[in-house]
Amino acid sequence: MTSMDPRALLRALFDAAVRAALPDNGIRAHLPEPPKGRTVVVGAGKGAAQLAQALERAWEGPLSGAVVTRYGYAAPCERIAVLEAAHPEPDEAGLIAARRLFDEVAGLGPDDLVIALICGGGSALLPCPPEGLGLADELAVNRALLASGAPIGEMNTLRKHVSEIKGGRLARAARPARVASLVVSDIPGDDPALVASGPTVPGAGGPEEARAVVARHGLDLPEAVRAWLEGPDCAAPAPEDPDFARDTVAIIASAGVSLEAAREEAARLGHEAVILSDAIEGESRDVALVLAALAREIATRDRPFRRPVILLSGGETTVTLRAKGGKGGRNAEFLLAFALAVEGVAGITALAADTDGIDGSEDNAGGLVDGETVARIRAAGADPRALLDGNDAWTALSLAGNLLVTGPTGTNVNDFRAILIT
Repeated sequence: MTSMDPRALLRALFDAAVRAALPDNGIRAHLPEPPKGRTVVVGAGKGAAQLAQALERAWEGPLSGAVVTRYGYAAPCERIAVLEAAHPEPDEAGLIAARRLFDEVAGLGPDDLVIALICGGGSALLPCPPEGLGLADELAVNRALLASGAPIGEMNTLRKHVSEIKGGRLARAARPARVASLVVSDIPGDDPALVASGPTVPGAGGPEEARAVVARHGLDLPEAVRAWLEGPDCAAPAPEDPDFARDTVAIIASAGVSLEAAREEAARLGHEAVILSDAIEGESRDVALVLAALAREIATRDRPFRRPVILLSGGETTVTLRAKGGKGGRNAEFLLAFALAVEGVAGITALAADTDGIDGSEDNAGGLVDGETVARIRAAGADPRALLDGNDAWTALSLAGNLLVTGPTGTNVNDFRAILIT
């Protein structure tokens, strides 16, 4: 076992996980057959520009098209236009980008190919409300979902029914061209139809499922949206629709692959690591309590794993907003709840971060905490429990000096957690 500083060790594992999800290898391994006709590229997500760059490097023939990414996440491309729009709340630039993608796939023939580069964040980056609704309605849906604590799969089931581009509709607009979707999954279970709400991949779940999400979480939606969901036109295309018979879909990166890379990096550095799951969902603070209990059990009783050991997990937790004005995201909230649960316990260090480099509303990917974090927050004059209750975990981690800032990573395979128990 190496004598690396715990924070440096966990950061090395995070970096290995991110490297495994970078687009070049995945793109090259899943290139579609070149067409007789044109090749047009469309895409959306927080790593879409980097995917476009990788495709330009790998594709030998002519290319054209456009992708949309979050403000500040653009990367230079020579043949593919890179557009920017707002995330996590959609804006007018996103509306323009959605129209641009429709323009790119218009008028194609059966010998043409559309390569769709899809990754997490695309739902917000491609607002496209149906006729009779506007951007304000889509914003209201998005805000209600973000505050609800609904799992990402349920969020995107509703989103695709309040959109003219999601749920396979962009692929249907490309007919009769063939569509090859290359997907970086940020969804537990890796259902490609749920990544970015599936603009080029139709999925299961009809209007009744969308209405069930509204009822289950008590979502406060505009009356126009509720009326739309009850109407005959909100149904998204079905996977068995013959329009999609020639299409192909490939998951080119995922949380599972990244966790394996982190485990291998830990072994290289002389540490045993175990993967708990790549699909953990649930309220961030509740997941934190479960993993903290497991860490304490190992630290004090050497069960169910013997020390030293690193616990790895992925997935996408959620945060139900209980207060207004707080800062942070699901990883910061996880970490603050975890820190409270391991307060005073020696030998436990935890990292939690979003693999795209941004956790929630601020510029940090997440953070690192240990058994002394809560004491540092109190020493700075703050009440960590009150900050957790106010959904203000970013402030707590900032006061403790425990933020992890990486900048945009160029990929997105949802959350990464690593807990070291020595």
